[in-house]
Amino acid sequence: MMTTIKVLTKINAPIQTVFDLSRNVDAHQKSADFTKETAIDGITSGLINYNETVTWRGKHFGVYLNHKSRVTAMILYDYFVDEMEEGKFKSFRHEHLFNEEDGITIMKDKLYYEVPYGFFGKLFDLLFLKNHLINFIIERNKTLKALSENEKQ
Repeated sequence: MMTTIKVLTKINAPIQTVFDLSRNVDAHQKSADFTKETAIDGITSGLINYNETVTWRGKHFGVYLNHKSRVTAMILYDYFVDEMEEGKFKSFRHEHLFNEEDGITIMKDKLYYEVPYGFFGKLFDLLFLKNHLINFIIERNKTLKALSENEKQ
């Protein structure tokens, strides 16, 4: 069964600034500092583009995990999608959508994933994983919002 997470973040900055910071590996590392997430392979600095990969190593639930993603779709300043190629999920797709209204960028994160391990995976998702991922995205977006809004000054 697929789990879906949707998070909407309003940012007082131009869409191009927000879009580029959202795909900036260095900005992601800053925004995911609380999980000690670092890029260890593929694109490890700067902007990631269509069909490029990045492998992240971060500490989740007390354990260091690797997660390799590829950008599988991108239309500049509208959206991009990253999908897991290697990692602990059965499947993992993160859609990043951007829209600008009256100088405010509305960033939507849509996360779709499946967990392995049958019943026990589903139970872990229900009890811990889904909330962990929601909080991860919210914390990440707080940093992206701050970086974007500071950049425009």
